[in-house]
Amino acid sequence: MARSRKVTVSTDTHGHTAGWAETEAPPAAPDRTAAAFFDVDNTMMQGASIYWFARGLAARNYFTTGDLLRFAWQQLRFRVLATEHAGDMSQAKEAALAFIEGWRVDDVERLAEEIFDELMAPRIWSGTRRLAQRHLDAGERVWLVSAAPVEIGRVLAARLGLTGAIGTVAEVVDGAYTGRLVGDLMHGPAKAEAVTQLAAVEGLDLSRCTAYSDSSNDLPMLNAVGRGVAVNPDAALLREARRRGWEVRDFRTGRRAVKIAVPSTAAAGLVAGAVTAGLALHRRRLQGRAPS
Repeated sequence: MARSRKVTVSTDTHGHTAGWAETEAPPAAPDRTAAAFFDVDNTMMQGASIYWFARGLAARNYFTTGDLLRFAWQQLRFRVLATEHAGDMSQAKEAALAFIEGWRVDDVERLAEEIFDELMAPRIWSGTRRLAQRHLDAGERVWLVSAAPVEIGRVLAARLGLTGAIGTVAEVVDGAYTGRLVGDLMHGPAKAEAVTQLAAVEGLDLSRCTAYSDSSNDLPMLNAVGRGVAVNPDAALLREARRRGWEVRDFRTGRRAVKIAVPSTAAAGLVAGAVTAGLALHRRRLQGRAPS
């Protein structure tokens, strides 16, 4: 099948911006009106994709193990406190901006491919991957929906053989990130808006679509489609799924499974804050050279 690397950016009447990147052509005889949307962190894979990306960067000496441990503690504290205030999201966005400034898109995608193969692939939930494959086998398209940069989402989608990815859009000029986001982080209501925009572009009937997530933060996306499915759900989503009669799938093991790393809330930007500090140190060491 032909491979596409096109990133589409769309802005709705409320000023929300979404990006999606298609990685594979649809099946020969696709169902053009039905699709599936999968959250990534703790739904498609154990932990947060941006965390494992950070782990891969640490292994390549872009920052230290100490930086990573401090970040992990901050994320644990963030999850326990369950704070989701406007200030947190503002800090997350600022961190994301600092993280990507000056990086070339090709470098990020190359590193993401390497790190996926090394660290992310073993952490893909096989059960969730099978759910996605069922939709593909039925001729439906399947998109990942993540707060991570859309370029990283595109790599994950390509490696998993999915249709494409919806993610946070970063401004790119001459092949490099400017440090500015196009719109907001792909989080909460923004995911629902992005799915709705993509449905309009692709001619999807949302009532025939399915969405999968582990987090109550994704309730807007789950409510936007005809069928919501809770995968490895947090307590709030589990309660809501039971109340609504939604299907629940739990691929974790143990009496109370522990989610690895961080939740898919403001995590993408907060991870970027830790990564930013390490990258700044790395850049100073290399006297301003770009990642290689």
